[in-house]
Amino acid sequence: MRGPNNNSTLRARSLRRQSTRAEWLLWLQLRDRRLKGFKFARQQSIGPYYVDFVCREQRLIIEVDGGQHSDNGGDRRRDEHFARLGYRVVRVWNNDVLANMDGVLEMLQSELQAAPHPVPLPACGEREPS
Repeated sequence: MRGPNNNSTLRARSLRRQSTRAEWLLWLQLRDRRLKGFKFARQQSIGPYYVDFVCREQRLIIEVDGGQHSDNGGDRRRDEHFARLGYRVVRVWNNDVLANMDGVLEMLQSELQAAPHPVPLPACGEREPS
């Protein structure tokens, strides 16, 4: 059995304490299954990266970004890494979270509903015997 990764835990805690205002306000809307019952975690490590928010059930990552992230090659590499692991990445701008929270939440609900079922049924429609 694998033990806790103390370095990863310390880094995640540090990132949580340093959250931007936009990240904090979005977290207040996502925590405790407030968005249509979906469970989110914040500042979680996935591979070598830390993500702002993740809904593991729907394989959806939410990144809250400022202007420095527009057309960023590093972000493209991160997104490709997450895609290889089966995650979809949605990026929202800080100013959208601050000025249009309702619109951001509607968009996130659409993304969550569009997510594929985590365990698809067989193509023939029959379930495997238990």
